Amino acid sequence: GVPLNDNHTAVIVRQMLQQVEIMDGGDTESPKGAAVEALDLEDENRRVQELGLKPATAQPMLLGITKASLQTRSFISAASFQETTRVLTEAASYGKSDTLEGLKENVIVGRLIPAGTGGQLRRYQKLAAERDAQLAIERAEDARLAQPEAAE
Repeated sequence: GVPLNDNHTAVIVRQMLQQVEIMDGGDTESPKGAAVEALDLEDENRRVQELGLKPATAQPMLLGITKASLQTRSFISAASFQETTRVLTEAASYGKSDTLEGLKENVIVGRLIPAGTGGQLRRYQKLAAERDAQLAIERAEDARLAQPEAAE
């Protein structure tokens, strides 16, 4: 057989465990028994704890590979796996947009992947866009301040 690297197994298991079941919603908006992404629950718990409220408690859910692939945040990635028509119809019906954060969806749309040199290039592009936006704000402020002087 072919040797299986532990890293590959870890990636698959992590995706299968990305959802949790809410045991106690605490002061969050998540009801008991709801299935949510673990990262979303962490963000929500952090938000309520900063307000001095009670966080939700949850336990991990083990999803099958098919179910886990369809539960991803990226509808493009989910559509490439199975149930393409259903996934795309649902995404269009709810007006979803894909942020193209993962490797798979970036490959599908023909963009550089956010890893290696592609990830580095994306970080530079984001930094440049932020810098350009800040420069535009500063120039607009300079123009606004220069306006009254020209009128006098």
